[in-house]
Amino acid sequence: MNLEDAEQVWNRDAFVILPGFLPRAELTAAVQTLDELFPTAEGLHGGTDPRRERFIGDEFAGIDTFPFASAQISLLAVHSRILDLAETLLQDKDIHLYGAQAWAKYTGACDYDQPLHRDYLNHTILVPSTTPGCRQVEMFVYLCDVPDELGPPHLVPRRHTADLPAVPNWLLPTEPDAGDRYTARADPALYEAEVSAAGPAGTVIAFEPGTFHRGTQLTAPRGARFSMHLCFRPLSLQWGQRDGWAAKSFTPEWNDFVPQADPRQLQALGFPPPGHPYWTPETLAGMALRYPRLDLSPWSPRPS
Repeated sequence: MNLEDAEQVWNRDAFVILPGFLPRAELTAAVQTLDELFPTAEGLHGGTDPRRERFIGDEFAGIDTFPFASAQISLLAVHSRILDLAETLLQDKDIHLYGAQAWAKYTGACDYDQPLHRDYLNHTILVPSTTPGCRQVEMFVYLCDVPDELGPPHLVPRRHTADLPAVPNWLLPTEPDAGDRYTARADPALYEAEVSAAGPAGTVIAFEPGTFHRGTQLTAPRGARFSMHLCFRPLSLQWGQRDGWAAKSFTPEWNDFVPQADPRQLQALGFPPPGHPYWTPETLAGMALRYPRLDLSPWSPRPS
């Protein structure tokens, strides 16, 4: 599927599944360093990895946040094809990565089966919009093959949910005393309409924060699933928030990532583009001190 076709499907369904969107060869460097973040399947199920207990009993325990211990995995979060997809879906060349996680799940470690829900409560201080320039996009990126036995997400096409109110975030209320206004019992019809996003390594699922979706159970014996969760918005969209990179910009992981990233990748994290008024002799001198391994020539003024 080319990017234009992907945009049409995303606009129609509120999500698009792109099998093998990232070529396996371009995943290799990142996948080879996954053990810097997570136990292997054998290490967890065999009990040989001392980190094992962290991943037991909590479906969110397998999450690591950007920047990662592996610079190769950090670079994959802003891979050129990922940025191309985000720019196409958001119809904007100036996009911002506002959240990035790597996620490991293991068969039997906990219950990964989720109710259908929308993500907007922790992605925006407003509610999702379909207006051009006011949209956000989330992506799941598979770092390994994810068949149905390894818990792919399930998503519900927009035609089944377009008329549902923004509250609750999680499920349709089916009774007046449903409890918390953000949670309620499910309408079974939504589960009948959901689509499995099973796919090979390199698959990317792009969806909106307003798309109903859910995680599913891992059933493969001694299975493990490794993926990324990425979130993009137009730079001008200030109400879409999750992570502030400045709070992490003095960590060893950040300082390992920055010199290996190109200007376009760094722009997605908040660096002004080359030619921006920010880049002056003063700021360039300061950046040379802060990031001594970063080649600043792309941001330096061109000789007249």
